[in-house]
Amino acid sequence: MNGNNPYAGAPGVVDAGRPEDIDLSAAQVRELRTAVAGIVSRTQTYLPEGYAVGSELSYGANGPQATVAVRPPAGRPVSAGFTPDEEDLESGLTDEDRDEVARGLAASAALQVMNTVGDGLTPTAR
Repeated sequence: MNGNNPYAGAPGVVDAGRPEDIDLSAAQVRELRTAVAGIVSRTQTYLPEGYAVGSELSYGANGPQATVAVRPPAGRPVSAGFTPDEEDLESGLTDEDRDEVARGLAASAALQVMNTVGDGLTPTAR
């Protein structure tokens, strides 16, 4: 069963699966929160009222993780999560990246509503 263990390997030789300790500075945390808040607000601009959009920042085994989720008025919620690397934390997320995530979430949420309600619906995303 050693092959299924992410910590497999001889002690002190292989650091397979060991989480990296990434300590974020206060400026990096602010930058990440600003980027995620930007994705939330951009997603909201693509959707009409009735869609709930939120976000969460957490620290997992691979470092900081951000999740943005949309709960449509009908259908299942959709989410997008990412783990920024040190380069993203230093330079910040680009506007293109934020727009891409926001458009993808809005389209997925609208599709959830259309799949749940059926073909008789007018498109909900702008």
